[in-house]
Amino acid sequence: MSQPVVHIANLNLKYQSKPVLQDLNWTINRYENWLLCGTSGSGKTSLAKAIAGVAHSYGNIKIEFNAQSNLPATVYYVANWFQFKDLEGQSNFYYQQRYNKQSTETTATVKAELESFGKKHALQFNELDSILAALGFSELKHSTLIQLSSGEHKKLQLVKAIWLKPQVLILDLPYNGLDTLSRQNLNALLEEISEAGTQLILISNDDELPSCINRFAVIKEGQLVEISADERTGNEFDTLDQPVPAFLAETMVTSSSAEIIKMIDVNISYGEKRVLKNINWEVKAGEKWVLQGHNGSGKSTLLSLICGDHPQAYANNFHLFGNKRGSGESIWEIKKRIGLISPELHWYFDPSATVFQSIVSGFYDSSGLFCDPGYSKKVQTDELISYFGLDEFKNTLMNELPLGKQRLALLARTIVKNPELLILDEPCQGLDQQQTKHFNRLVDGLCKNGTTLIYVGHFESQLPDCIEKRILLENGAVKSVENILESVEIAESVENVENFEY
Repeated sequence: MSQPVVHIANLNLKYQSKPVLQDLNWTINRYENWLLCGTSGSGKTSLAKAIAGVAHSYGNIKIEFNAQSNLPATVYYVANWFQFKDLEGQSNFYYQQRYNKQSTETTATVKAELESFGKKHALQFNELDSILAALGFSELKHSTLIQLSSGEHKKLQLVKAIWLKPQVLILDLPYNGLDTLSRQNLNALLEEISEAGTQLILISNDDELPSCINRFAVIKEGQLVEISADERTGNEFDTLDQPVPAFLAETMVTSSSAEIIKMIDVNISYGEKRVLKNINWEVKAGEKWVLQGHNGSGKSTLLSLICGDHPQAYANNFHLFGNKRGSGESIWEIKKRIGLISPELHWYFDPSATVFQSIVSGFYDSSGLFCDPGYSKKVQTDELISYFGLDEFKNTLMNELPLGKQRLALLARTIVKNPELLILDEPCQGLDQQQTKHFNRLVDGLCKNGTTLIYVGHFESQLPDCIEKRILLENGAVKSVENILESVEIAESVENVENFEY
């Protein structure tokens, strides 16, 4: 006989006066672990928040906890974004603040955050070390929260959730920002707590899932529809067939220097901790690179040097666009030639700007719009709004959009000025498979016109086709540099020889 744990009847929820969930019904029985997948903006996060009691909804949600279980009788929700506060209770951080020594002195350490969480929930501290080790987080205990990358912040929230082992655990996009090994170890930990009695609801479009997931669903037109495991990778995610905006496709990007980036024995340290170690890297105009490495390998710090955000750039032998850093150029002269998106930039972006204001601000490298952009810039912005399917949200505030739509707006902001150097740090976090393919197709189109590209991504299947070279970091050092096109050509040649009939 089935035992309902979560029972939802006639659930209705509106987001900014727009219906998202309409008379939704869902029953989760004991021993069921669900994957909720599907298109961005369909209402998955809204449903998760309603179950966890952190979003207002109309209808009936009943949770039947197991009175015989030793696990906490609670629904614990891990959001995709983690909003932390400093020691004075402030949370209005800005993008470059993580490199400010004074800011690190006013934010809590990971160790303090975990100690507070453990005491609040009366947890066993002897269980913590194995979880930290499994997620590669042990060495970060003395880091401050503001120093963590987006992937490291995600891991911290996952550590808390797994340590708590609630009776119902909801994870919103749990794999975002995690490297391959961390994903595998996370799945192993989720399988462990599932065996101990925790029931899981995962919101994700990823293919690699814990083996305990045994139910699948999507939200369509406000209703929950159960599907099979095979259906979640169906035709719903076919690539949109839409041409690249003309002002991007027809404009050839030219560089004033044949050498965009040149690093010679670059080192970055925070006290005794070495984050980058003797980095040597040269990027020539028009090259397309993928930057890879495990969480904490130094990728974000390396990119902060290129974008002019890290103060230690001046203490290193580092050339950008043919000029040695510190030779007189301003940070704004650097930024006007770079288009950037990163999880951290999204984190700290002004949420009170409209979609239009956010995109057009890319011409000025500002967070929000503070002047009249003029006719031509408005036209180009409108073209990108249409390309990304954001027409109905043009005048909507960013903080009123679902996460995936916010991401699309910031992607449009990144490319609106058709920059000389495009830096895309895990650009497709929060997007569904259709949107990811759509965006990477746009990147391929842009890169035919001379744009230099640095793309950060963990998985080959989610990279644009134009990638030529790879640099791999490990523990702050360059582990390898590889010409991908040559590797592909060699592999194809070997395959042709093997298949040749004599």
